[in-house]
Amino acid sequence: MSTKPAKPNVGLLREISQQILAGGSAGLVEICLMHPLDVVKTRLQLQRFVTDPKSYKSLGDSFRTIFKTEGLFGFYKGILPPILAETPKRSIKFLAFEQYKKMLGNTSLSPGLTFSLAGFGSGLTEAIVVNPFEVVKVGLQANRNVSTEHPSTLSFAKQIIKKDGLGLQGLNKGLTATLGRHGAFNMAYFGFYHNVKSMVPVCKDPTLEFLRKFGIGFLSGTIASIINIPFDVAKSRIQGPQPISGVIKYRTCFKTIKTIYQEEGFLALYKGLVPKILRLGPGGAVMLLVYEYTYSWLQKNW
Repeated sequence: MSTKPAKPNVGLLREISQQILAGGSAGLVEICLMHPLDVVKTRLQLQRFVTDPKSYKSLGDSFRTIFKTEGLFGFYKGILPPILAETPKRSIKFLAFEQYKKMLGNTSLSPGLTFSLAGFGSGLTEAIVVNPFEVVKVGLQANRNVSTEHPSTLSFAKQIIKKDGLGLQGLNKGLTATLGRHGAFNMAYFGFYHNVKSMVPVCKDPTLEFLRKFGIGFLSGTIASIINIPFDVAKSRIQGPQPISGVIKYRTCFKTIKTIYQEEGFLALYKGLVPKILRLGPGGAVMLLVYEYTYSWLQKNW
């Protein structure tokens, strides 16, 4: 008696492919629109004290100074790593969320808790993939050199690997802070969005329905940004240039948070919050909407 080989689950493969394509599209659109705010956020997070003569005094001052000294392209420093990372990163973000949600949906957990835990799991998964790109991006963004001879993304990554390797002191530096940043963000982001969206009545008018989703997505990105920014500041400090050459001051996530709090005060843990919200408020809404509309289109046409 011969046995036929098991056929792959075509429905599951199609679903996963659709989620990957929709998530990648969402990430690409969001990063192209919002990267300048990420540069400003990182610069603000890297400076230790506003008394430094080279420091930016405010959000407006940072925009003016970067444009004046580095030109328009100064706002797009380090964009290649996130572009290269955003497609797989956002694909993994949304794919992991959908799959964790499906797994947790088979348990006795409430829908609200299911969304939050699925978001947390997707954040941890996403962080592992994106951290090497973040190390390169932060290093490139921290460079204030106005000369035209900047290291390329690939050469800068090679420099890091040659000097410090692939581990937690090299291309995966700051992994614990990245895990905290993405875990906390996605837990709040997906949890708030899906729970509130189910409570706010659907609008029959397509324009109003778009605005309903955009508004909820904007609030989701804003709230998640406020919750996770201490991890984000710690990540920037760990992955960025150390204050004293040759001395590694910022090593682990919670120790870095403690050091910043002791030396610079509580508000230092929220450096870069305004540009972060300006980016991830509308950016968070853009991602969710691009994902939902692209995923819906793929389901209908593929």
